[in-house]
Amino acid sequence: MDYKEAGVDVEAGRAFVKKISDNVSSTYRSGVLGGLGGFGGCFELPSGYQQPVLVSGTDGVGTKLKIAHELNRHDTVGIDLVAMCVNDILTCGAEPLFFLDYLATGKLDSNQLAEVINGIVVGCQESGCALLGGETAEMPGFYQQGEYDIAGFCVGIVEKSKILDGNKIQSGNIAIALSSSGIHSNGFSLVRKIIDTARLSWDYQPVELEGKTLGESCLTPTRLYVKSVLEALKSGIDIKAMAHITGGGIPENLPRCLPKDKAIEVKLNSWTIPPIFQWLAKTGNVNQEAMLNTFNLGVGFVVIVSEHDNESVIKHFNNYGIETNIIGKVIEGSGEIKFI
Repeated sequence: MDYKEAGVDVEAGRAFVKKISDNVSSTYRSGVLGGLGGFGGCFELPSGYQQPVLVSGTDGVGTKLKIAHELNRHDTVGIDLVAMCVNDILTCGAEPLFFLDYLATGKLDSNQLAEVINGIVVGCQESGCALLGGETAEMPGFYQQGEYDIAGFCVGIVEKSKILDGNKIQSGNIAIALSSSGIHSNGFSLVRKIIDTARLSWDYQPVELEGKTLGESCLTPTRLYVKSVLEALKSGIDIKAMAHITGGGIPENLPRCLPKDKAIEVKLNSWTIPPIFQWLAKTGNVNQEAMLNTFNLGVGFVVIVSEHDNESVIKHFNNYGIETNIIGKVIEGSGEIKFI
């Protein structure tokens, strides 16, 4: 016997790395040392920082991958993977520097996984970070045929004095929602349960989605907020704190950016909930509380600013094609969220 008879094709793995190498190198930015294929990726810290702080984050895409597998469409989940990581570290003001991916499958399908890597490359390019390395694991018997799992890891940098940790927040500050591009990458176990229970297919076109199929809507990639937020900070816009609205929705994520002596009031009718969420709530008979605690409901990211800055903040993000809404206000409290 040999390794190939056991289900692992080492030569195919080497060919896959060679196949994606040019695509990966297109993400390289200043600071990358060496190339793809070493035991570790090397990155030289940028100059100009007095007290540079490295910020790291890791995440996956969850059961959204099940939909990609069923539809045999793999070009968007890589963007999701990058977005889930870089949007997280962005909340403290960090600029993403580099990204690494972990990709595991039962049997390596180079064309399928090259599509995934293409998405990761697009996400890295749009975030200004280098795809510094990764791991592709062929694990026969561990995954169903044609399926894979992915995880990502990113590192960013921020000046210590400019870390956004909530200590700048004051009562009267306002919360401005930056629109999501859709469901993003959370809540898909419930999405799949609703669609399965209703016995619908992914090519079904609900009237509410105006011509889009369920599959197309669900695989819309997570919005990347890196460029718009970093440009806001560089332009002098005084952002007090930020929140990435992921698993747990607004109730779990928005309070994470508050100091212990502050709370936040959120007006539930201050933004329009996108059609896909309205359809899910109706079709699955999901109550408002469960929807709030599962999905972003159209709010992908939140910035907290002074009330007198609201016009400049809204104008800035609108210029990036991101819809904005003032959804709440900071009040005295103990870290809680109040829906009104």
